[in-house]
Amino acid sequence: MQNILDAIVAGASADEFANISLPESYRAVTVHKDEVDMFEGIPSKEKDPRKSLHLDEVPMPELGPGEAIVAVMASAINYNTVWTSIFEPVSTFGFLERYGRESELAKRHDLPYHIVGSDLSGVVLAVGAGVTKWKPGDRVVAHCLSVELESPDGHNDTMLDSSQRIWGFETNFGGLADVAMVKANQLMPKPEHLTWEEAASPGLVNCTAYRQLVSTNGGNMKQGDNVLIWGASGGLGGFATQYALNGGANPVCVVSNEEKANIVRSMGAEMVINRSELAPKFWNDEGTQQNPKEWKRFGAAIRELTGGEDIDIVFEHPGRETFGASVFVTRKGGTITTCASTTGYMHEYDNRYLWMNLKRIISSHFANYRESWEANRLIAQGKIHPTLSRTYTLEETGQASLDVHHNKHQGKVGVLCLSPEEGLGVLNTEMREQHLDAINRFRGI
Repeated sequence: MQNILDAIVAGASADEFANISLPESYRAVTVHKDEVDMFEGIPSKEKDPRKSLHLDEVPMPELGPGEAIVAVMASAINYNTVWTSIFEPVSTFGFLERYGRESELAKRHDLPYHIVGSDLSGVVLAVGAGVTKWKPGDRVVAHCLSVELESPDGHNDTMLDSSQRIWGFETNFGGLADVAMVKANQLMPKPEHLTWEEAASPGLVNCTAYRQLVSTNGGNMKQGDNVLIWGASGGLGGFATQYALNGGANPVCVVSNEEKANIVRSMGAEMVINRSELAPKFWNDEGTQQNPKEWKRFGAAIRELTGGEDIDIVFEHPGRETFGASVFVTRKGGTITTCASTTGYMHEYDNRYLWMNLKRIISSHFANYRESWEANRLIAQGKIHPTLSRTYTLEETGQASLDVHHNKHQGKVGVLCLSPEEGLGVLNTEMREQHLDAINRFRGI
């Protein structure tokens, strides 16, 4: 891999990159199929990704039509990597097995190991038949929507394609590796003012937040909307906070401690609820029954911040723990947009507050190529900034995943792959200087 890294650092031409021979194997972070039962009977929070994530040497996959091989300079940790590593809610090998049955080409993904990771920044090394937009040497980032588009279902919105999958979670050959394989229509230009690790970090969460909150497929946020954002300083909520501020809405940011409250205030948010101070107890100690009085107390705290107004849009991703409160505090005719459910998938809420007040629940799952391109374009323009708070090495991926699993992180957690150190990859130094204060501020520095 050293010759590839040398070519990237030297800024080799497209012809020079095209003449580089792909290595026969490369380093990749994997989970193993024969270990899917290793955490059986252990509570979720006690499951340790450091035990299940391995740094292996794996063979280079066969490049198919419409695909690209990318040298990965940096990647990032998403919650789907945590789910993969603890084999919850199901083992991801089921996804790979089903994918492998679709075609001869898809069989490449059904392996006894799963290369994880749904973000990357890097350089194109090779493209398959039919790829004309991208060439070797292009500096790129990747979004994680993988689609076949052979069905009519996805041609209005590719998220509805019958073969829609999340790359690196429901497919193999993900981004936590020295090399990744993606479909060419996952690629987007790398923002030139960002380092490799900064550019890799927004992908999944930035595009997810854009669709869930801004897009007409999601919350369709408008100026003046009061937007309740759970986990507002986190990897997903940090981008939702930025979109609310950038789009003229009023974010009401919910965070877990004062340190995270200061982060969202540094972003420009003025309405902040610190859960450690308010201490809402939405469920009883056994987690079997919710307390509507606590929903009302939470709603009163929101109105105190908004001058008596209720919430127009809830940016909901914790799931079970918060969903009942989210439905309750939304205004009549308002919208709850939901994804992820990191505290549990089985949501409970009082349907009277939904049905009698004409509220809407909208499901949202990642983003289509158009939405992803727009979200990346805003990053490239310096209107939305990465929320990267810490970077690990590829060898430390298990620890990075454990930190995300235990919510010890702020913003997004990055991983260096081929990049030997932080701070590399910037091409537009003038633009970086222009936005450096904001970049640092959104990192919580």
